[in-house]
Amino acid sequence: MRKPIIAGNWKMYKTKDEAVQFIYKVSEQMPSVELVDSVICAPFISLKSLVKRQGDNLRIGAQNMHFEEQGAFTGEIAPSMLTNIGVAYVIIGHSERRAMFNETDETCNKKVHQAFNHGLVPILCVGESLEQREAGTTNDLLTEQLEKDLAGLTAEQVKKLVIAYEPIWAIGTGKTATAEVADETCGFIRETVKRLYDEATGEAIRIQYGGSVKTSNIDELMSKPNIDGALIGGASLVAEDFITLVKAAVK
Repeated sequence: MRKPIIAGNWKMYKTKDEAVQFIYKVSEQMPSVELVDSVICAPFISLKSLVKRQGDNLRIGAQNMHFEEQGAFTGEIAPSMLTNIGVAYVIIGHSERRAMFNETDETCNKKVHQAFNHGLVPILCVGESLEQREAGTTNDLLTEQLEKDLAGLTAEQVKKLVIAYEPIWAIGTGKTATAEVADETCGFIRETVKRLYDEATGEAIRIQYGGSVKTSNIDELMSKPNIDGALIGGASLVAEDFITLVKAAVK
């Protein structure tokens, strides 16, 4: 039985003061970490303040990191800087970073390796554009992304990895893949992991759906056998909604 994981991706929202106000509202409302992993991925400036106030059942993640240990990389954050302040998760390869900041499968692969080297849990994002979905090439794209992004990882590492399937056309648009389409695609990702590794690894890995997830559709999404959680954007910015979304994972 895979433990569900609900992660909020705040993107470039909330000042540190707003983030702290949020965490005070939700930290004591989170279900037991034995039942669900609850994660907030916040902007860098808020991470330390949130870790200090996360409580027993909430964990904090970053939205990105560099794949080098240190160096002349202006504006970047090293993995050791995250672990030093108690960050537990890191999003890697979000479509916005692939599209706007020229991230590639090769750099994502380096980041995943470094995340494991530093004890961070990577949330690896994959997904297709609307053009690719309509052209029927979704599975080809996902296969290519997974083969490149997971290259060199051991089965034990992949079992600990979280994959977030985020169809690019559904992110922040209000459009959502139907629960059936989301489950079918997450199932394809699971079968691909089995092909690349083995049955046990494919059954162990947790796969989230992301793309306009909200309180009105979380129950249907979480009822599907291949969906183990959600990576949530806008709906995670409202404390009451985030609490509802996390609790939906343990119904």
